[in-house]
Amino acid sequence: MIELSLADRPAIVTGASRGIGRQIAETFAEAGGDVAICSRSYEDVAPVAERLTAEHDGRVVPVECDVTDPDAVRDLVDVAIEEFGDLRVLVNNAGGAAESAELLHQCDEETFEWMLELNLKGPYLLAREALPAMTTAGGGSMVHVGSVNGLFGIGLSGYSEAKSGLLALSRNIASHYGQYGVRSNVLSAGTIETESREKEMENTDERADETSARDRWLDQYPLGRFGRPDEVADTALFLASERSGFITGENIVVDGGLTSGLPMSFQNEIYHADEPPTRPDR
Repeated sequence: MIELSLADRPAIVTGASRGIGRQIAETFAEAGGDVAICSRSYEDVAPVAERLTAEHDGRVVPVECDVTDPDAVRDLVDVAIEEFGDLRVLVNNAGGAAESAELLHQCDEETFEWMLELNLKGPYLLAREALPAMTTAGGGSMVHVGSVNGLFGIGLSGYSEAKSGLLALSRNIASHYGQYGVRSNVLSAGTIETESREKEMENTDERADETSARDRWLDQYPLGRFGRPDEVADTALFLASERSGFITGENIVVDGGLTSGLPMSFQNEIYHADEPPTRPDR
């Protein structure tokens, strides 16, 4: 088994107090990496850092940071460099969507701008501050946590547009700074089983004969399940490590097949896809 290591590859992981970001931080610490983790609230992120430092080889440092604030972002990068000596990995994970803005005509300007700031401006600010440190260190890897919402039209205006813009941001970084050893990739995730997602999926819809939102979403996934945070984190670890040293400017989709085709109920009805394959008589 090939082990992925982040020893001597100090990292920053944003939005790490819960969900995917917390799991990425834990996976990085387990891989021997020193990690600066941030959240808008120090009280939320400090217990995570304390636990991970106690349980794993890597040292985890908590930092309060609003990723849309240029000064706070600069301070975050400074802390990482002061604590670890340099910076080799940046994971732009912090993000979010407004539930009230699923369709374009429902999305007011303030909400739209907030989602662009959080999901696109934040990663831009982090990348801008991290680039000098990475080039000085001789290279590094940026992993921008995107979404399948940025790949095709499935709602959440503002959020989807920002995640689509993240692809262009990453490709420009890869194209312009590869000569300095800096790699940049997007990790586009499908539906992942986090605490917040579980609450969302508990809802039912009277128009769908009380079929749960969860069941309707599962119908879109060929693997018949949602993803786990550790599956996203393992992919992020690969992209952050030197094992992916020749991969840059790419979009790695971790979505259980969501973007590969039509809903399973439709395929089963039209193509009889629910009939398992058998060997033909010879």
